[in-house]
Formats: sequence, structure tokens, C-alpha cells
Amino acid sequence: MAEGQKRARFAIVSVFLSEWKEVLRFALRAEKLGFDAYWANDHPNRSMDTWTFLSALAMATERIRLISLVSCIYYRSPLLIARQAADVDRISEGRLVLGIGIGDDVPEFNQMCLPFPPVAQRQEAMEEALSVVQGLWTEETFSFEGKYFRLDQARLSPKPVQQPHVPILIGGGGERVTLRQVARFADVSNFAPHEWSGSAFDISDVQRKYSALRAHCEAVGRAYDSVLRSHYTPLLTLAENEDDLERKRRDARIPDRQLRSVPVFATPETAIAHYQALADAGVQYFLATINGRDDETVRLFAEAVVPAVKLGPR
Repeated sequence: MAEGQKRARFAIVSVFLSEWKEVLRFALRAEKLGFDAYWANDHPNRSMDTWTFLSALAMATERIRLISLVSCIYYRSPLLIARQAADVDRISEGRLVLGIGIGDDVPEFNQMCLPFPPVAQRQEAMEEALSVVQGLWTEETFSFEGKYFRLDQARLSPKPVQQPHVPILIGGGGERVTLRQVARFADVSNFAPHEWSGSAFDISDVQRKYSALRAHCEAVGRAYDSVLRSHYTPLLTLAENEDDLERKRRDARIPDRQLRSVPVFATPETAIAHYQALADAGVQYFLATINGRDDETVRLFAEAVVPAVKLGPR
């Protein structure tokens, strides 16, 4: 968290790679190039299980942070989330960030034979789940009586390596509820130009959401800068020149094409301007999805874009 005040940091993830060995090569390259983190999405119907995947990466990597982006509170009990996160934190020797969210993918809920509650109910359940996870991490025995979850003298041992607890990231940018939950529970706020991730489609959205987050932090007596402010790019594609970029744009596979999102197609110069504008709006940490077979984008991102972006005003 302290490092978030010093320099902009960048994390990446690959898409469209189906084999573990391919994904591992991509993650190891990301670590070698100096990216800060790699993450796992929580979509059991179309990708490896989040916690199996992060455990394997914890064994295979040495420095890079590992993020669940984001683990759905309905796919596992809060105790199981706390257990799996503690295990990955221990295996990685303290490199985990627990990203957590309420879930949005209705067909996936149906395929998992799970009901899909209304937003307000999912948000209430999120608060209870966070209370349970943190209680299990910090208390020797923990009891909880809520509307959705109940525990009686529950124990979790061994606990995570990081103290006082694994950093928690809450996904989403809802200004009335989600960002209030960030101020109360989380170490990291993450939203995106994506309808499932806060709908921050332009700079004015980012600025407005940070104003709301600041107000929520003030309401609970918390320093605004104690929350790391991250931003997610649904797909980043780079090319050396406009002609190559247009070719890539025509051929691009877009994740979640059926949903409203804003991928970024850019030369290094325009990518720098894009990320610097976000940094000037207050973003400190950037996460980008990249086609796993697009070596040029990875190289240009690491060599040209990342070193050029500087932290902006707070």
C-alpha cells in the first residue's frame, strides 16, 4: 500500500490461452518483465478454478503478486474463501491479494445451480462475507450471526502470512454501496470501463467515483490514501504504428463482446496518454487484459508504456 504512493504499477493477464503450459509461460514472462501482478478470473465454466490456478502460480513464481479478480462470494462459503486465500498466501510467501465480488454472470450462476439474488441482497451478503473472512483470519475462534451466514466458534489454522491480513480488493464502482464497502473493508478499489466492473467509461466517471470514495472514507474516519486505487482495462492491444494497429483491430477477439466495455487499441504514444490521463485522475495501479498470443503488445507495454506513466494528483 505504501508503494502505491510512490509509483504507478501495472499488472497483466492473458486471455485466449487454453493450456496451462501456455498460461504459465505468459505469467513467467510477465514476472521477468517486471509487471507487479498476475491474476485469475473466477468463471468456473470457462477457465481454470481460481484457487487451483493461483496455487499453481504461487509454486511456479517468485516475486509477482497474485490476485483473485474477483472471487465470487456465492461460489464458495466465506470459510472456504478464507481457507483457500490463506493457503495461497502461505504458498506464495505473502504475495496474495484477495479480490472479492458479488457476481454478475447470470448464465454461469444457472449452470452452477445457484440462485441469482437481486443486487441489494448480493451487496448485503458481501458485507457479511467480508466480516466472516476477516474474522477468521484475525481471531483464534470466530462466531458470526448474520442474515446470510452463521458460524459458531469457527477456527481457521494455519492463517495467512500477511499481517494483519491479506490485502482485500473489492471489484466494482457503485458510488452509494460498493465504494462505501471499499472504505469500510478493503485495501484496494478496482473498477473499469465494463458494465460488470463499475461502468467507469471515461475520465469524468473515474473522477466522480473517486470523489464518492473520498467522501465514504471521511464518513468512516479513514484516510483516503489508505485505499489503493486500481483500474482495469478489459483488453489492451498495442502496435508500433497506425497501419498495424488497424489490422489488429480488425482481427481482434474481444472478451465479453456481448457486454458493454471499452477495449483499448493504441500505439505506445496514445497508450501513454491514455494511462497518464487516468493517473492524473487518481489511478495508482493498472490492470490490463492482453491476448496471450500478442507478444508485441506485451513487449511494447513493458518497454514503452509502463516506464512513461507517472503518478498524478491525489
